[in-house]
Amino acid sequence: MYHHKITDWDNAYTNGANIPGGERWPDAWAAPAKAYRDERLSAGKAEFGLSYGDRPRNRFDLFLPDAEPKGLVVFVHGGYWMRFDQSFWSHLAKGPVAQGYAVAMPTYTLCPENRISGIATEIAAAVAKLAGLAGGPIHLAGHSAGGHLVTRLVCTDVPLSEAVRSRIRNVVSISGLHDLRPLLRTAMKETLRIDHAEAIAESPVFLEPLESVRVTCWVGGGERAEFIRHSKLLANVWTGVNGATLYVEEPDRHHFNVIDGLADPAHPLTQTLLAD
Repeated sequence: MYHHKITDWDNAYTNGANIPGGERWPDAWAAPAKAYRDERLSAGKAEFGLSYGDRPRNRFDLFLPDAEPKGLVVFVHGGYWMRFDQSFWSHLAKGPVAQGYAVAMPTYTLCPENRISGIATEIAAAVAKLAGLAGGPIHLAGHSAGGHLVTRLVCTDVPLSEAVRSRIRNVVSISGLHDLRPLLRTAMKETLRIDHAEAIAESPVFLEPLESVRVTCWVGGGERAEFIRHSKLLANVWTGVNGATLYVEEPDRHHFNVIDGLADPAHPLTQTLLAD
């Protein structure tokens, strides 16, 4: 018997180098994302680079179904709050759009120009704006750092109007980061400009969720141990403060392909996100 202790925190949060063939991402997303953008644009059912705020990266892409939308899905991308934009993930709108939902994909001002708390504020402003794009329920999904942002969005201290809050049905945090304290032990802390106070204030595990929202923590069975821990942790902690939570570990999935199910309208990930 021995006590487990992480000694290499940078490795614990490194995905690509610990996934066979991991060097294929993020480039592996580029072609299917572009193909789906082209498809919806040619059908007159997509708009790109729309504004939700004043800063250069306060932009979103919008994908529409062929008929009147049943509701709105907002997908928030990851990249450790430091990388990427919404264009890498366009194909993940395919599942919800095929089910009749409008899908908005915002991006945000990255660190170090921004801080995590500032990004959370931008995403709240984005959802407040995006709520006007379609009637009906709002469903939120986010991957990795995006999983942090969508769960942060449904904490009771976020200044969303009651009209918007009441429309949020489901939140799916895919490989989400919910306890930011370990990041203080990684090299990325310098770019994130995170300190202990912000790590506590912006970690959903230390906050309370809106009681009206269902939250699913979805993670791949082949993930790094820390990502599995984060998902189990939030589902456990929020259950203890009257949250409605579900933990799902999808077999044979790792950090990069765990989101693929959103491109399939029949996949359990899409079905979970869109559940009434």
